[in-house]
Amino acid sequence: MSFFRRTLASLAAAALVAGAAFAQQTPPKPSPVPRPTVPEAPVPPPPDVDGRSWVLMDYATGQILASKNPDERVEPASITKIMTDYVVSAEIANGKIHMEDPVTISEHAWRGGGAGTDGSTSFLKLNSQVPLKDLLYGMIIQSGNDAAIALAEHTAGSEEAFANLMNAYAKQLGMTNTHFENASGYPIANHYTTARDIAILSRALIHDFPEDYAISKIKQFEWNGIKQGNRNTLLWRDPSVDGIKTGHTAAAGYCLAASAVQGDSRMIAIVMGASSEKARADSAMALLNYGFRFYETHKLYDAGKPLATPKLWKGEADTLPIGITQPLQVTVKRGSYDRLKATMDIPATLVAPFSKGQQVGTLRVTLDNQPVQTMPLVALNDAPQGGFFKRLWDSILLWFHGGKKDDTATTAPAADTK
Repeated sequence: MSFFRRTLASLAAAALVAGAAFAQQTPPKPSPVPRPTVPEAPVPPPPDVDGRSWVLMDYATGQILASKNPDERVEPASITKIMTDYVVSAEIANGKIHMEDPVTISEHAWRGGGAGTDGSTSFLKLNSQVPLKDLLYGMIIQSGNDAAIALAEHTAGSEEAFANLMNAYAKQLGMTNTHFENASGYPIANHYTTARDIAILSRALIHDFPEDYAISKIKQFEWNGIKQGNRNTLLWRDPSVDGIKTGHTAAAGYCLAASAVQGDSRMIAIVMGASSEKARADSAMALLNYGFRFYETHKLYDAGKPLATPKLWKGEADTLPIGITQPLQVTVKRGSYDRLKATMDIPATLVAPFSKGQQVGTLRVTLDNQPVQTMPLVALNDAPQGGFFKRLWDSILLWFHGGKKDDTATTAPAADTK
């Protein structure tokens, strides 16, 4: 072997050893929360809930903490109006309709949801004009079917077209077991949802349209000289409850979507098909209390902060900072935080170029080997190719390296907060 080849081989071997040492570095384990040395408190099973199906969801993470038949299709009754609220709020945000719009009460709205029906109503007068804002209040607080139909017609031209909008938004939100036929929840074939989908919808409403969501905590509303109270009795029972919506028909039973805030934590409870108005309220309250008492949420990592800086081949820079695009939070049973494990699946060989935001790997959080959260790891900066000689030299090193590009898993760095 010539002197040049021996020298090149030695340099390549040294570079590969340094690269291997870099790749084998294991970031420290997330720091445990300091706790006194006491026996771990057991977490009891969820309460016995009166309902055909139900879900308890943590708002911050969207995790389902407890459930029964979460994906069973059920009739939603007036729980439907959560989606009507969401669609109207989205169309307002998009500038297509406005809170000040005068809305004409059609014969369909008057006959299908007015005072002459057996359902809940806002007592709207035929051919009258009502500000959209008042209709929104009437639908959310009074559960007015006439208000829901009038809003649908004003938003989309007809209730049928509005139902198509509802289904489009449902698909966009990931409500995979839901189909709407009307805006009010009036019983009709092919109109169904699930407890899980209503939890997804409720979380989206709270997050996307907090000002409109706040209407659901108002205890009473007066229109046309008639004052009606909010049907969510939990608003009077517990000040931490601030929404969301009730529903009832003979076929659907008594339904309730409820949400409450305690400190930095928010829980969402969905109860479908309870046996009575009291049973749905008691069940939802029991679920909310169970969530607050026995679960805790932790932020593990901030968005935009490097979680690893692996070796970058053929790039202007020698390393590629990677991280996540939104904060990573997890909700776990109290006392189990210390058993969380975070790992990063990153290819062993990263070759430029990379664009900022391009997925590079995956961050996985597990508890006792069970998945808790998964999030893409992305390039935090643009990483263009290096110059000709940099690419040539790295190509030589990669040739000695054997061109391996298998994925490797490394422990994620310490959590930002506990």
